Amino acid sequence: MYKRILLPILFRFDAEKVHYFATSALQIAHKIPGMAALLRWLFTYRHPSLERTVFGLRFPNPVGLAAGFDKNGEWVSELSNLGFGFIEIGTVTPRPQPGNDKPRLFRLKADGGLINRMGFNNKGAGPAAGRLRFFKTNHRGPAVLIGGNIGKNKDTPNEAATDDYLRCFRDLYDAVDYFVVNVSSPNTPGLRDLQERAPLTALLGRLQGENSLKRQPKPILLKIAPDLTDSQLDDIIAIVAETGIAGVIATNTTISRDGLQTPPETVAQMGAGGVSGKPVASRSTEVIRYLHTRSSGAFPIIGVGGIQTAADAREKLDAGASLVQIYTGFIYEGPGLASAICRGLVND
Repeated sequence: MYKRILLPILFRFDAEKVHYFATSALQIAHKIPGMAALLRWLFTYRHPSLERTVFGLRFPNPVGLAAGFDKNGEWVSELSNLGFGFIEIGTVTPRPQPGNDKPRLFRLKADGGLINRMGFNNKGAGPAAGRLRFFKTNHRGPAVLIGGNIGKNKDTPNEAATDDYLRCFRDLYDAVDYFVVNVSSPNTPGLRDLQERAPLTALLGRLQGENSLKRQPKPILLKIAPDLTDSQLDDIIAIVAETGIAGVIATNTTISRDGLQTPPETVAQMGAGGVSGKPVASRSTEVIRYLHTRSSGAFPIIGVGGIQTAADAREKLDAGASLVQIYTGFIYEGPGLASAICRGLVND
């Protein structure tokens, strides 16, 4: 029903407006008595073989929701009823910021993808932490882990970026189960420069130093771009070993427009931004396989990029991922995708 009836209607309207319409509808639905339980029954699939222990955390299943869908931790309660093993909020920044000018989210329907240049639009790390604390205190639904994806404000120079990441870490520390350092979004000017070896080692070293002072240190992961060269990926492997972070998320969106089926003139009209979904699927799998093979499986990898079926998820897992995340596929396939992937993984 979703793909045949709802999706064609929703795709007639602006992508970002539809996003907020859909999440508002989900919130309203949860106010109906019994609806939360019904959604859990429809969309939650449990099986012992799906459980994973990764970087010291127990995941009820390996399928998570990637950062970007719930930037402010506003819908984690509702989303937790849709079958996810973990939900990653953000990217959050220390101070609220509006993000880039609209329109900034576009569909590549012929490619099963999206182009976005959102620009870390969010309400700030502090308010997000408050919502997540409330969720953790009052949540009565299925177990779900929460990740906090952190970044720097647009007007913070790279020389001061570490202070932004540290502030987000401190604000969110007692509200999330793990952290993700985002230096790979193409939509904040200069951010990807932080992926270079020297600044990245310094940034992660400072965060790990802060983390080590805590009674219960939290896993810190690094989210990387799919556009890195093999030598840069080798640097990532070395940086993970040197700083002792828990793992890597591969990958973020790509700036490449190669191989798109959408007409070039249409893509050009959409403008700058990162491409997600099916167009990045192959490259993200290549990056996962390279990191896993070259490091001899030294650290966990969360695979993300173009996952719309259980077979897509299995491809990432077979390449070396320990867990997977969905985002664009969730939009194209609908609210039953996490459950469908879990069922497929059990039955394949």
